[in-house]
Amino acid sequence: MPRRKDIWKCGIIDRPVAHVLEADLNTLPVKWLADEPEFTFLADPFGWQENETFHLFAEQYDYRTRRGVIERLSFDAAGVMTQRQPVLAEDWHLSYPFIFEGEGAIWMLPEAHRSGRLTLYRAQEGLAEWRSECEIKLDCVPVDASILRHDGRWWLFYSPATNKMTKISHLHVAWADRLTGPWTPHPGNPVRVDKASARPGGTPVIINGRIMVPMQDCTSTYGGAIRPLWVDRLSDSDFSATSGDRLTAPPSAGAYQDGLHTLSACGDKTLLDVKRIDTSLRGMMVDIKRKLGGYNR
Repeated sequence: MPRRKDIWKCGIIDRPVAHVLEADLNTLPVKWLADEPEFTFLADPFGWQENETFHLFAEQYDYRTRRGVIERLSFDAAGVMTQRQPVLAEDWHLSYPFIFEGEGAIWMLPEAHRSGRLTLYRAQEGLAEWRSECEIKLDCVPVDASILRHDGRWWLFYSPATNKMTKISHLHVAWADRLTGPWTPHPGNPVRVDKASARPGGTPVIINGRIMVPMQDCTSTYGGAIRPLWVDRLSDSDFSATSGDRLTAPPSAGAYQDGLHTLSACGDKTLLDVKRIDTSLRGMMVDIKRKLGGYNR
C-alpha cells in the first residue's frame, strides 16, 4: 500500500481570532494560498504585521527531502503577495514558526525536536534573518511550544517529543520571568492527557479575561481538528482547563477536508491550515526514489 502523505494548505481570515471562535467557521470568507508544487506544502502559519505589510511565516516542506524550512510570505495592504523567501534553515527539520514580541525584540520559537532542543531565535533587520539566541531548557524535548505573557511571567505550553503518544496527547506547562530563563516546568506535568485537546496548535491569547490555547484534536488523525482550550486556573502549583468544540476544515477548503491543525492570531487576522491525505502511487514512488538516493538531501 502507498504511504500516506499529509498535504497542507494555508488560509487567512480577515477577522480576529475571538470573532472566528464565536462565528461559524463554515460561513467565514477565507483567502486560501495557492496549492504548492506536487508533494510539497506550506503549513503552520503565523503572522506579523509591519506597517502596511503583512508577513506570513510558515513551514515549507518537501517530501523529496523530508525536511522543513521556514519561509516568509509578504503581502501588501491589498492582499497581494510582494515577496517570498526562505528565512531560516538548519540541518534538521523546522516547523511551527511561532512569532512574538517581547523584551524589546521580535522572536521566533520554531518546532525543532529533531535537533534535541528548543532554540529561541531573535529577528535581525527586516525579519529576513534570524539569530540563535539561546536554548530553552525544559523537562523534555518539546513539540509545538507556544508562548504567552501573563501576570508578569512568560508561560510555555508544549507536548513532549518522547514518543508518538505523548506528542499528541500530553500537555506540559513551564514558566519563566525572562525569555532566556531559567524555565521552571510545572510540578503537575503532564497537566493534561487527552488526544482531543493536549497538543498546541496556534497562538495562546486572552479573550474576555480567559486564556485560550488552540489545541489539536488528534483522535481520528494527526491534526484532524482544532479545539480551543480555555484555561480556568494557571499558577505555579495549579492548572485546570476546559476544551471547547471542534473546528474542522470549512467547505471552502475544497479537497483539503482531512484536517485543520493551526489557528494563529495576528491582530485583526486569523491564520489556519487544512490538509488532504495523499495515498497515491506517485507518492510511493517519491519515497522509493528518495531511499535510492535520487534526491539531494
